[in-house]
Amino acid sequence: MKEIKGQFEVKATPVEANAVAKELGLMQMKFEKKFEGLLQATGLVSMMGMMNQEKGSGGSVALKKITGEVESKKGSFFLKHSATMAQRKPHQSIAVVPDSGTGDLAGI
Repeated sequence: MKEIKGQFEVKATPVEANAVAKELGLMQMKFEKKFEGLLQATGLVSMMGMMNQEKGSGGSVALKKITGEVESKKGSFFLKHSATMAQRKPHQSIAVVPDSGTGDLAGI
């Protein structure tokens, strides 16, 4: 496993929840990211989640498509995010979606 560190900027936009998300009382968001450093890329994220503001607890799931260049390799790949917060204590899991890599990033 390799770790890449760098900076990124985020633009967050609420989007209208689909029918199932509305029925469940979930929020949906779109995030656009710009990565700098070893990863020169853009990211487009679809996230769905819920939050109990009073208790500081909630959860979210997201899929992110990263398109750009890392260590001179160009292409795209998807990341799967899963996050929870229990009384303001966060836990997050991020993994590359298997076989989602394209171009030079195939097999990531």
